[in-house]
Amino acid sequence: MDSPIFGIPGDRGMGTQMKTIDERLVRAPLDRIYALASDVERWPALLPHYRYVRFRTTGVVEMSANRPFGPANWPTWWVSEMNAGIDAGIRYRHIEGITTGMDVLWSFEPRREGTHVRIVHEWDGPGWPLISGLAARGVIGPVFVHGIASRTLAGLAGVAERGTGESV
Repeated sequence: MDSPIFGIPGDRGMGTQMKTIDERLVRAPLDRIYALASDVERWPALLPHYRYVRFRTTGVVEMSANRPFGPANWPTWWVSEMNAGIDAGIRYRHIEGITTGMDVLWSFEPRREGTHVRIVHEWDGPGWPLISGLAARGVIGPVFVHGIASRTLAGLAGVAERGTGESV
């Protein structure tokens, strides 16, 4: 399937059912926040909501994170193809899990005060007849994708801003 955020023009089929954007100004230099964001195997040591991150093969990464609901955690997992380059950002294409087919782009823009980091998730939704769009837009996107991505960005920003490389 074609993907606009991967720089491939074309029709994504029925159109993107879900798009989430998480962004913030990180008061740290681009190279510091990029290094933290691209070193995904370190995330579980830095971010308490990450259960594990491991590379299956070069460029294919399996991730698992908890989405907290009060005192309870809902475990999630997915497998992605990952491509990273400081100029092109960090790109993921989910290839296993409920979010198969999701495209993710982390972009980094230097600013006078630090680095603007933006995470965009785009997805046509799960392959569930009749309720795919509703599930993607109403639950999976805002509750799970945004819930985890916002915590990930905030946690990595905190580590980058402290400049210590220590966990949040």
